[in-house]
Order: sequence, then structure tokens, then C-alpha cells
Amino acid sequence: MLSVIVPVFNESQSLRELAIEIHRACDNDGIEHEVIFVDDGSTDGSWDVIQELSADDRVSGIRFRRNFGKAAALTAGMRAARGTTIMMMDADLQDDPAEIPRFLAKLEEGYDVVNGWKRNRLDPWHKVYPSKVFNWMSSTLSGLKLHDHNCGFKLFRREVTAEIRIYAELHRFIAILADARGFRVTEIPVHHRPRRHGTSKYGVTRFLRGFLDLLTVKFLTGYGQRPQHLLGALGFVCFLIGFLGLAFLTAIWVMTNAFGADFDPIGSRPLLAYSVAAVLLGAQAISLGLLAELFIAYSGRESDTYSVAERTGIPASHRESLEV
Repeated sequence: MLSVIVPVFNESQSLRELAIEIHRACDNDGIEHEVIFVDDGSTDGSWDVIQELSADDRVSGIRFRRNFGKAAALTAGMRAARGTTIMMMDADLQDDPAEIPRFLAKLEEGYDVVNGWKRNRLDPWHKVYPSKVFNWMSSTLSGLKLHDHNCGFKLFRREVTAEIRIYAELHRFIAILADARGFRVTEIPVHHRPRRHGTSKYGVTRFLRGFLDLLTVKFLTGYGQRPQHLLGALGFVCFLIGFLGLAFLTAIWVMTNAFGADFDPIGSRPLLAYSVAAVLLGAQAISLGLLAELFIAYSGRESDTYSVAERTGIPASHRESLEV
């Protein structure tokens, strides 16, 4: 079974049409499927539409108590999914469900994650060009060369969801996180359609948050299981610089007091403050690295970052497993 997860935030005008297109694309190719709409705190009646659509036993819905973000919506959808393959797509009709068979065909070539690539992107220039810069930075820092890391149209095997955890806005880096775990990742060009209903939910601050999230992903994929390799290395460099500075000042103090050399008092030198600060900073960084290692070694499961108000269209047997 294919599970299609659709995060929803004020997209009531497009949901009926989207459901029809998904069913048509899957039925034409004989693809057994389910559609999971996750209402991320909508205020425009989206939940009423989802409840209506859930009369079809292939459609289910989850409603959050408030807006928790796309990553939380996807996580809730992944937990509710019953399929062996999982697709994520946006609710604004810009992702074309007719592409679903192409995604599945590519996955069957032996890949674990198939990432969409909006080659001809129908968005304003102020979204397109910053996105190009962001994708270049993501490819450079992660080592995974994709044209469109941020594309919300993705297909992956269920095993991927068991090994990666997304929160905040890390949903855009699912391919990078999967690649870091050893999963095979590829991409295919997809048809991108103009927005017909509603407005974009992303503003300029999205790119700043994206850059900070990229640094987080770099740390998680490069040092997530060995934080001391990063923090300890930075701490050692700072400690060494501070130690050399203090050693130099100690030599001046000895030459001044033991041999009568004419040097300015070390207490009046800015180097003293900088050296002491470097030593303290180095010691703190090393200590943080040790604490991070202890946390990774002994930490348990993290708590959820969302709260579900109600569900619809989910079979009772499956609902019980979700509430454990």
C-alpha cells in the first residue's frame, strides 16, 4: 500500500480536487493507497472538508489542536500510515498527483528515497532565486547533490521513517538525513503547477530559518553521534591558544622579575584577558562535548512536539496502536 500524507493549513478550497486527483492517478495504475490529511491548526473549515472526504475508506484525517508546523504534521502522518511506501505532498495543488506512478517506478529501481525536482518552478522570483542559493548550500554542506532539497514532493520506504526524526523545520532535509543513514537517494523532475487557491504560507524569514536548520542538519549528520569530535576540537584549539598566550606572559613576568628586563606589566596587557578567556572557553567547550556524549548515551525517547485533538477515518484496530 502507498500512504500519501498531506499536511493541511487553510487549504479547504483545494482538498476535494486534490483527493480526486490522487485517487484517479492511483486507480489508473492499480495502486492500492490511502490518503492521510493532517490538519495543522486550520481556521478556514479544512477539517470539515477532511471529515467529508473520510467517508471514503481510503481517506483518513488527523486534526491538531493548534498549528505545530509541517514537520509535526508529517510525523503524525507517518505514524498513522499503514503503507510500505510513504509519499508526502503539499495540499495547494502545485504538486501533480499524476507523477505518483513515476515516483514508484523510480523507487523500484532500488532506491529508498525519491526526491522531487521542480525543474520549471512556477513561483515568484523572490522565492526561486533564494531557493537556488539554499539548494547549492545544502548540496555543498551535506555532500548530497540534489537540485531541489526543499521540494515537498517526496516518496520513501517505510524503513526511512523508522530511522530519522524530523522536528522544527527539518522536513526539508529528509533526503539528507536519510542519506546520512545510508539510504539510497535520487531525484526526478516533476511537473510544478501554479497556485490556484489560497496564498503561500512562507515568508522571507523562512530562508534565515532554513540556513540555521541546515547548520543543525550538518551537526546532526556529521557529529550527531560524536559531538565531542566537534566541540572537543574547538575547545582544544581555544585552550591551546589561551595556554600559549599565558605561557608567553609567564615568560615576560619571569624575565622582568628575575633578570630585570624592561617590559610593561603583564596586568596591563590585553593579551592576559584574551588568554584567560580562551582557556575558559576551551574548557567549557570540552565540558559541553562530554555532557553531550553522556546525553546521547543515556537519553530516552524524546517527547512529541504536537498534540492531536481528534482523528477521522482511521480503522479502530489501527487507532489503538496510535494511542499507545
